[in-house]
Amino acid sequence: MGMTSDTGVKPKAVDHTVLDGMVTMRTTQVILVGGFLGAGKTTLLAQASSRLVQRGKRIGLITNDQAPGLVDTAILRESQAAVEEVSGGCFCCHFGDFVTAMDRLMQSGTPDIILGEPVGSCTDLSATVLQPLKKFHPNRFHLAPFSVLVDAKQVQTLNRLRKSLQSAVLARFPENVMYIYEKQLEEADIIVLNKADLLSSDELANVQASLRQNFPQATVISISALNGDGVDAWLDYVMATSVAGRTITTVDYDEYAEGEAALGWLNATIRINGDSTTNWKTFCAAFMVEMQRQFKNSSAEIAHLKLHLAAGNTSLVANLTGNEVEPYFRGTSEGSYPEAIMLVNIRAATEPLQLRALTEQCVGRVAGATIRLAIEDLRCFAPSRPQPTHRFADVV
Repeated sequence: MGMTSDTGVKPKAVDHTVLDGMVTMRTTQVILVGGFLGAGKTTLLAQASSRLVQRGKRIGLITNDQAPGLVDTAILRESQAAVEEVSGGCFCCHFGDFVTAMDRLMQSGTPDIILGEPVGSCTDLSATVLQPLKKFHPNRFHLAPFSVLVDAKQVQTLNRLRKSLQSAVLARFPENVMYIYEKQLEEADIIVLNKADLLSSDELANVQASLRQNFPQATVISISALNGDGVDAWLDYVMATSVAGRTITTVDYDEYAEGEAALGWLNATIRINGDSTTNWKTFCAAFMVEMQRQFKNSSAEIAHLKLHLAAGNTSLVANLTGNEVEPYFRGTSEGSYPEAIMLVNIRAATEPLQLRALTEQCVGRVAGATIRLAIEDLRCFAPSRPQPTHRFADVV
């Protein structure tokens, strides 16, 4: 079947349900949402978690990144849900850690549903995550169809999907980055077209038709994760459909590795001290503008910049998905709080050393002489070659 040996990770607790005098093992539904950097995965998981709680479901969440200090984890923990984080690599390369994270969620509250968000530059998840879960843990986890989120703005002008993606993405990123983007769509059970509210009805119909033509293995669903449109319909579909990981696509791991390595990654935790008059939203907005300016001057391109700032009992989240894109802000920074903790996650088409230098230069310039900075943790690197724990050649 083309797989490596099991990692030996065993369930630490088993939940049983009694039905008509018979004891049966209780399975937890697992919904994984993939998709490229900036597609809106964390926003969708937060929306889904809130709506599932309203339906009376117990929810667990798992975030994933190449390094700790993840903005996504901070965002999702504010929802009061149980959140685990797998860092240091993708789910596929840390399959044992992924299962252990699900075990911890099971021990902490036995969730009905676990929502997971793989690294945005990761692909081949059907072969390396879904099939191993089906093979090694069939009685513990019930897998929902694998959803891959795609940003409607990146495909809104297409006549044919690949032609549009080349104009929208390849102009900003190397061709091997585009390779990952397309491979993500090729293995999807469901392609979730996000930010559909930004398209006209005709544009949306054209994009949907192109997706169906170029990726016929997938069901296409349109949503807006930000305002919630279509999220309930997507949840109804994935919770009612039992077939997961229907497609294993051919992946050239040399090109895949080159695509990931073409992006610099930075995760930083920064303690900031101002005074009672410091406006933290103004500070974050100025940081975003300065980053865009410096990246354009340096011929570097932002793929995704996420920021989470906590000050007192308030928090502010900011997202930026390109050098020419308006940043999005959510939350509040009202109140007189002289100290803040800022998490910054940046994925960009540039060398790690340049990414680090640009980030430190920009945050220092925005702080000026009146705001003091202390970088408590900063990790900047290019992802190493993917080495999955398992890779199945056939669908289980």
